[in-house]
Amino acid sequence: MEIHDPPTPRGLVTLLRFLGLVVLGATVGGVAALFAAGFVRGVLWLNEILLISPRSRMMFAWPEWLILTTVAVPVLGGLIVGHLHQLLPERRPHTPTDAIAAVQTRRGRLPLKAGVVSAFTALLSLGAGASVGQYGPLVHLGASLGSLGARLLRLSRSDDNITIACGVAAAIATAFNAPLAGIVFAHEVVLRHYALRAFAPVAAAALVGHVIATQALAQGALFHVAETVVPQAWEFALFVAIGGLGALLAGGYMHAILGVGRLARQLPLRPALQPALAGALLGVAALWVPDILGMGQETLRFATIAGAFGSGELLLVLGLKVAATALCLGMGFSGGVFSPALVVGMLFGALCGTLAAGMTGISQETFVFYAVCGMVAVTAPVIGAPLTSLLIVFELTGNYALTTAALASVTLASPIAAQMFGRSLFDIQLRERGLDLSSGRDQALLMGTRVTDYLTRECVTLSPEASLDEAIVGIARQHHAEAYLVDARGRFHGCVTLADLEAARQAASPPRRARECRDTTRPTLRPDTTLWAAMTLLEEVSGEALAVIDDGIFCGVVYEITIAHAYLDQSDALRREEHGHG
Repeated sequence: MEIHDPPTPRGLVTLLRFLGLVVLGATVGGVAALFAAGFVRGVLWLNEILLISPRSRMMFAWPEWLILTTVAVPVLGGLIVGHLHQLLPERRPHTPTDAIAAVQTRRGRLPLKAGVVSAFTALLSLGAGASVGQYGPLVHLGASLGSLGARLLRLSRSDDNITIACGVAAAIATAFNAPLAGIVFAHEVVLRHYALRAFAPVAAAALVGHVIATQALAQGALFHVAETVVPQAWEFALFVAIGGLGALLAGGYMHAILGVGRLARQLPLRPALQPALAGALLGVAALWVPDILGMGQETLRFATIAGAFGSGELLLVLGLKVAATALCLGMGFSGGVFSPALVVGMLFGALCGTLAAGMTGISQETFVFYAVCGMVAVTAPVIGAPLTSLLIVFELTGNYALTTAALASVTLASPIAAQMFGRSLFDIQLRERGLDLSSGRDQALLMGTRVTDYLTRECVTLSPEASLDEAIVGIARQHHAEAYLVDARGRFHGCVTLADLEAARQAASPPRRARECRDTTRPTLRPDTTLWAAMTLLEEVSGEALAVIDDGIFCGVVYEITIAHAYLDQSDALRREEHGHG
């Protein structure tokens, strides 16, 4: 009989802290779920009273007033949203991109004000009919609530990252009635690791969110799929092809949003007024095609029904939905990219199914397979979460055959999009802000660390006019191999090494001054140079350190061994966090 030693007091403390984190995760999940459910109901209520939803527009008794409200409501909504964003330091809404950045750089601590303002402006944007998504704001709101809980309890940055992931998981679980998708999304997109220490709190948050959404609030599913037949074997080749084409559409969708954003920054119009301009253009287009207003849930549902749209209608609504979403998000409305991507992808899949039926005569009973394959082929690359996309399909439909077909599309869609455009729209946006996650979290952390954090003045400095003998003695006396030439005004004139000085002294006609032996090819650093850039430079330099120069003034040096230790320390901290010890 094997006898185990009783747990040590330190082990009990660790266990109790872990259980406390699980309880906190469940609490964050419950609060985030309630806020998410309230947010969704608030959007639906605004859509009804502001004549954005198809039902309210159909029942409205004065068509001439409907024309006016279709244009006026998005304009007024954009005007309010644009001015509210001026309350934030960045003059823009915060999104899941900010939550990912906070976790991946180990900063944590999402600001509460930005979270509240961004959630409120997203509510107004969606309520006023902007072609934006609700899931992005819900993810950021959940993340902000998780970060708030960690701050109130004075938890570590590592625990803050976990509570952020808890809020994210609860938001997805509540919005989609998909707890497994919520858990995987938090790990796949936000944490980007599967640490056991994080899994239990995140799972608790997702489960609580799911229970609240389904039991307490009786929230319905995003769309319903009836029993389906199993598609023929050769149709899976079409599903794979849909994945490849969907990746190209996802890339176009992402770059349309980014392109309009760049264009908006060049417009001679105040940023506070740009959402109103976008609202005006959206409203005018919606007079002919109202399907582009709002989240498009009705369009999403109808796109799963064979014959609900003709191929021409599908192509028109698809193109206008991409343009409307790019216009709204690029010009300052607050909202997410996921919901419009679901609609665009579903319309694309339905178009593929309609064309395939016309050319091959396949049964309409498998039409929904094409619609769902198109949906995941577009959304998985946009959010960078292929597993989450598949789990959403499975949890919404409970249909294994449908999930397998979606897997065929994702298999090709995600790798193609990642190679051609980037892992996700979030990562592309972060790269434009100077945080590149494409090479891993280690590099991102080093790129976010400045060399000034490791700057030292403990080095040999010499006057440029010092003689060779003075320079050699000065360097040797302090047990270094090089020195930095700095004049009386603090200006940097270069670096000299002991080896070069000795070689010069042995020459037939030795130079008289140290400055005549300086190394003019050695690179220098600026105070804002990142640790990663310094590491890259050191690969081409043989020496002790690199000088840090600010507008010609010598600030100090950063030693090669210090940079190496910093890299190892960062890597060790990440490994400890990911394996449950950080």
